[in-house]
Amino acid sequence: MHGHSHSDHDHHSHDGHSHGGGVAYGRAFIIGIVLNTVFIVAEVVAGLISNSTALLADAGHNFGDVIGLLVAGVAAWLSTRPPTERYTYGFGSTSILAAQINAVLLLVAVGAIVVEAIDRFYNPQPVATTIVMIVAAIGILINGATAALFASGREGDLNIKGAFLHMVSDAAVSLGVVIGAALIALTGWLWIDPVISLLIAVIIVWSTWGLMRDSMKMSLGAVPSNVVPADVRAYLASLPGVASLHDLHVWSLSTTQTALTCHLVMPQGHPGDPFLRGVADELDKRFAISHATVQVECSEDLSCSLAPDHIV
Repeated sequence: MHGHSHSDHDHHSHDGHSHGGGVAYGRAFIIGIVLNTVFIVAEVVAGLISNSTALLADAGHNFGDVIGLLVAGVAAWLSTRPPTERYTYGFGSTSILAAQINAVLLLVAVGAIVVEAIDRFYNPQPVATTIVMIVAAIGILINGATAALFASGREGDLNIKGAFLHMVSDAAVSLGVVIGAALIALTGWLWIDPVISLLIAVIIVWSTWGLMRDSMKMSLGAVPSNVVPADVRAYLASLPGVASLHDLHVWSLSTTQTALTCHLVMPQGHPGDPFLRGVADELDKRFAISHATVQVECSEDLSCSLAPDHIV
């Protein structure tokens, strides 16, 4: 805590956005988890029978996504829970944690896939291409259908976006497995199977990197990518009666909520609650900042200890 005091300290919170995907996407998570779990079992059995590394690699990827869907689903549900005396902001930040866990799980799976694929380069094994193509084609349908369940929420929630991207990448990977099996059937080149596995690993890393980057930024309290700090500052500075402002902070409370705090110096006196409500509403409308805390300082002579930009 910083030792400072002010005569006026007003808070207003306005929430016009979803607090998470727990309610809206609860059924989608359940359907996705069940469908993909059944498919994983089918892939493992088919992969062992057909001796396909690519199919087993895809099963491992799908297993990571099932765990990811489970983690994301739990986090989405927790984000709808009310705040407590200890967790005064509620549990919305669990959605950020879920995105990070998802990224880590997928990167670990990449390591296992690469090791197995390299081994197959040195020890090539015959592949039952027909079984591989049938199972992978089913995977395209299942993963595509699951991705569609999360399509509508991918723009406004990183947690939902993570689930969507995983399912889309799975559908693409399954398509790659089908193509690889067809090429092996046509050419007899067994090295195509581990090559497809390595391509799967590249796709996982590519799709996971953005998720890891964005979730890390959120966990470190960075300004969300959809908010331009200079624009927020310019809007607040343009408000009538505001001589200056400082201690401006914008950060993510969850993958769907953005918070703001700032000090406005208003020498002409406190503008009243309607002014603060209007500011909060406008911040929500312009920048999707749903939780705004504005502190008013009426004296320019009384220096605030938090005024310097390098002080937090």
